[in-house]
Amino acid sequence: MAKAKNLMILGTGSDVGKSILVAGLCRILKQDGYRVAPFKAQNMALNSFITPEGGEMGRAQVVQAEAAGIEPHIDMNPILLKPTSNVGSQVILQGKVLGNFSAEEYYRKKPDLVAQVMESYGRLESKYEVLIMEGAGSAAEINLKDKDLVNLSMAERVTAPVLLVADIDRGGVFASIVGHMELFTPPERELIKGFIINKFRGDPSLLSSGIEFIEARTERPVLGLVHYFTDIHIPEEDSVALDLKMGVAKKKPEKQVRIGVIRLPHISNYTDFDCLEQEPSVNLTYFNAPEQVFEMDVVILPGSKNTLNDLLYLHNQGLAEAITAFYVRGGTVVGICGGYQMLGQKVLDPEGVESDLEEVAGLGLLEMETELLGDKVTTQVKARLLWQELAGPDPEIRGYEIHMGRSRPLGSATALLEISERNGRPVRVQDGLVSEDGRVWGTYLHGLFDNDGLRHRFISRLLKSEDLVPTKERLRSFHHWKEEQYNKLASHLRNHLDISRIYKIIGL
Repeated sequence: MAKAKNLMILGTGSDVGKSILVAGLCRILKQDGYRVAPFKAQNMALNSFITPEGGEMGRAQVVQAEAAGIEPHIDMNPILLKPTSNVGSQVILQGKVLGNFSAEEYYRKKPDLVAQVMESYGRLESKYEVLIMEGAGSAAEINLKDKDLVNLSMAERVTAPVLLVADIDRGGVFASIVGHMELFTPPERELIKGFIINKFRGDPSLLSSGIEFIEARTERPVLGLVHYFTDIHIPEEDSVALDLKMGVAKKKPEKQVRIGVIRLPHISNYTDFDCLEQEPSVNLTYFNAPEQVFEMDVVILPGSKNTLNDLLYLHNQGLAEAITAFYVRGGTVVGICGGYQMLGQKVLDPEGVESDLEEVAGLGLLEMETELLGDKVTTQVKARLLWQELAGPDPEIRGYEIHMGRSRPLGSATALLEISERNGRPVRVQDGLVSEDGRVWGTYLHGLFDNDGLRHRFISRLLKSEDLVPTKERLRSFHHWKEEQYNKLASHLRNHLDISRIYKIIGL
């Protein structure tokens, strides 16, 4: 089989739209009949996913794989960095934990990782016709260039043509493009085949002179002016994207469920709540002020990459006390993974798995305690809901586990569900707990609300308990909704990019 053709999307900074453009190009190529896959050598994110083989990878490449119409695989993101502090990260190599490293330790190790990155790329290259590659941050970080695995050094290793993406919404787009070209070496410059200006608003004619200048100065074409959109919803994993959501609830009818997700310092897998955000009967908000707790009908404690430090943060900020008072006043509290651990009596870390904190008191809303252990559970699961309030007529659900803790029940709380399959192998393991009054519950399972039946029953139960009137509309199928978004994105990019010219650059 011939090796795959390729194209790399690099950016002039973080959050300029690289991930979404890769997803859109993957969907366009799929629509046009090509076997296409995404690739990002190194990703830094706290949003991750577990593949069918039990490997861990970044969510952005999962989204891109969905857009390409294929199963996600760890080779699409061979290195994932999950920050555990301001100066260190857990390193995931080809789906498995390599260890926790400071930035300096990781930089020393980088040269040894090139072989594994190229190994992953080679497997994809032999399986697909086209690989759409993504860089990270700015492509011209000259202080990090000698340590680069993911930007121009990767493009050079596989001789990939490069499109440079700039975000006009943040200003200085022309200086950013020219400045990047000036900082590239002559061989790097040769790889750049054109530019995409992203997130444009207004009259395109106002940019004509600037585009002419860019093309004359760089001798490279501007291949598209992608207009800003608000009606297409593609999951994002970047903390920048999450910060933009802080305190911003969608404008909807008054009578709906108000769900608040605590914005933890080390929040992970907040894509768990994308499906709730799209429900007509839900008003979802991310927040971190104690007084906002009492504006909610439900408070969700999400996953965390540093559970003990984030739990300490809840105590120090007054959020722990506010959440407890919220429950006493009749509110509902839900915990997912690290957030589930926080609901118990205490969280222990005697081996220093996450931090130098050995023990932090939990919120005391569930009768259990958690101990963090060195081995990491990474599985895709099938399970059966045991709690009838959520189970209904179709109690079978799917999800995935990413955690390093074991939680032990201490009292009368009952199990939420029973896992029947892990990574394709039959098991029988109970997970999660539900309080006696049903107003506090949690689980280790990510992707829980993606299950349509469970999500609908969760919302209906809350609407009933709060005497609210549900809207007639609901998100029937999250999977079908996501497919609609990928198709809308592809249509939008076809309207604003010179796709035929991009195909020629790829060699199609």
